[in-house]
Amino acid sequence: KAMCSGSLQTALLVAGYFVYLLVGAAVFQALERTAEKQEKMAAAQMKEAFLQNFTQLTVAEMEQFMENLIEAIQNGVYPVGNESQFEESNWDFSNSFFFAGTVVSTIGYGTLHPKTAGGQIFCVFFALFGIPLNIVFLHRVGKMLSLLCKKLGKFLYEKGMRKKKIKFLTLLFFLATGILVFLCLPSVFFQITEGWSYSEGIYFAFITLSTIGFGDYVVGKQSDRKYFSYYRVLVAIWILFGLAWIALLFNL
Repeated sequence: KAMCSGSLQTALLVAGYFVYLLVGAAVFQALERTAEKQEKMAAAQMKEAFLQNFTQLTVAEMEQFMENLIEAIQNGVYPVGNESQFEESNWDFSNSFFFAGTVVSTIGYGTLHPKTAGGQIFCVFFALFGIPLNIVFLHRVGKMLSLLCKKLGKFLYEKGMRKKKIKFLTLLFFLATGILVFLCLPSVFFQITEGWSYSEGIYFAFITLSTIGFGDYVVGKQSDRKYFSYYRVLVAIWILFGLAWIALLFNL
């Protein structure tokens, strides 16, 4: 009965956690998408004006253009290619969900951030409640994985193995399995999808799961590559369960 109650609590927590992320993603999308569209239109007009008059620009006007260009890029607007690229939003649902996941996990790449007053205020409250919820979620998932450790340990103990050796083998097993599932295999996936080298994929995976999050490598940001729908949602889920694996290692 207690086990059944614990499983129900875990299921409700996981469901509530993902609902929280989904709601957050929807709100960020609603608050930021219109402002981003206006910013992209301004960047397109700036680019068009530059192409028409670049031979007549003064040094001061050229420097002003460069400042505007840098500001646009910092805000996630890349005025390159044709107009169809301006129609693609950084705040579609996949990107918004990914952003929500990086907020509650405290990774914070910095490549995507809310720019409207409403989006910034909502982000404060979303993180204020989301970060503790993320800690509880990781603790519960880590606890579930710990039960698997205990079952493995019990099985080895019944086979006559000593406790110290069991502890060492259990840690080694979950360390090796986690490295394979959360570092090695995803790096192959990133190599194929992003066009990175395998070492860059390993680097990105480690910097992400350690929550360092430099922002020098971020998935789904290359304008010359086509990504499948909900690619960043899938990456966000990998991050969340990868963090749970890290929490398990600390517990062990």
